[in-house]
Amino acid sequence: MLDIKFIRENLDLVKKSLKNRGSKIDLDSLIKIDDSRRKSLSEIEALRAERNKANDEISGLLQEKKDAKGKIASMKTISEKINKLENQLKEFNGELNELLLNIPNIHHSSIPIGDATKKKNVRSWGELREFDFKPLSHVELSQHLDIIDFNRAAKISSSNFILYKGWGARLERALINFMLDLHTKKHGYIEVFPPFLVNRQSMTGTGQLPKMEEDMYRLKDEDLFLIPTAEVPVTNIFRDEVLNEDDLPVYYTAYTACFRREAGSYGKDTKGLIRVHQFDKVEMVKFVKPENSYDELEKLLADAEEVLKLLELPYRVAMLSSEDLSFAASKCYDLEAYAPGVDKWLEVSSCSNFESFQARRANIRFRRKDTKKVDFLHTLNGSGVALARTFVAILENYQQKDGSIIIPKVLRPYLDGATTLTVDPEPKSKD
Repeated sequence: MLDIKFIRENLDLVKKSLKNRGSKIDLDSLIKIDDSRRKSLSEIEALRAERNKANDEISGLLQEKKDAKGKIASMKTISEKINKLENQLKEFNGELNELLLNIPNIHHSSIPIGDATKKKNVRSWGELREFDFKPLSHVELSQHLDIIDFNRAAKISSSNFILYKGWGARLERALINFMLDLHTKKHGYIEVFPPFLVNRQSMTGTGQLPKMEEDMYRLKDEDLFLIPTAEVPVTNIFRDEVLNEDDLPVYYTAYTACFRREAGSYGKDTKGLIRVHQFDKVEMVKFVKPENSYDELEKLLADAEEVLKLLELPYRVAMLSSEDLSFAASKCYDLEAYAPGVDKWLEVSSCSNFESFQARRANIRFRRKDTKKVDFLHTLNGSGVALARTFVAILENYQQKDGSIIIPKVLRPYLDGATTLTVDPEPKSKD
């Protein structure tokens, strides 16, 4: 959330950022509402001072046993004016807050300007595999190995849901455990296991509401939402709290299922695992001092990259452009893993710095040790990494001519040492 004072003092900057994001929010209307709000507040303060003065004069008259009826009537009139203005002020505050909640974050000056085609490829890692046969898609491989049942998943729920079976379920679980172990044992994150349902304040704090409410799953009888990402509950752990400077940085990692309604709106991408309504993800969330946040973003990106390096999956890093940036992010990198069966680069991680945007909305602050000043901290988050697209990349990159799958070496300890997934009930070792 942007501070109204910041907007007023940096109006041209905010307008430029909105234009670069492709947003058509009318800041002039917001300023007019704030002008009315400020005028009402000023009038209230002046009337309160007048009422206090009248109250003192009434006390003096009563002490002197003089007639105070005129002053009392005057004070009553002033109080009525104050009440009317306070109601107006409440309305102005509500309108202003609603507008502020719909203004996206200021983008960082380093990101490319324009639509998604303007994203900047920062680097790539790994070599694309050369096949001596036509690689199958993950859908074909999953059906051949009988590790995912798409039809029964649709019967149980609806389209774009997943039913992992047997070693498919075990491979999914192995990926989750591998990532949690990596981030906790090597990268210094504390593991948490948060609720999958959150309240409206939590969704508003991280920026999903009010703008994206239609894309979220909401309970009918309670104002609770299924989380679109662990970023929501984990970031809100410190909502309305003040941390000490010595407590920072705080690194959390969490596995959760993630739920998104928009998955079914992408036509050609709705088959298989590329766009689904429910998927697993291991998330990384950071709470840091403002002066360190962009160094922390690069470290966050490196932590996500190491997952793909250890899985030996070719990937590339892209810096998102201004129009492709999420509502709350100031700067974001995407990690895209290559899937040869569908011949696509698939986004498996987004690593973002939100600066103080989420912290303002969620009221997360920290107290500086030397000055005792209380400031908003900076929040960051990144997928470390997301499934099911990583599952897709593994199947399609590690497939063999006979339809079997070589298990990445880093996952074998989580799968009883198995090296190969085949159509047999138990994976075999080719070592």
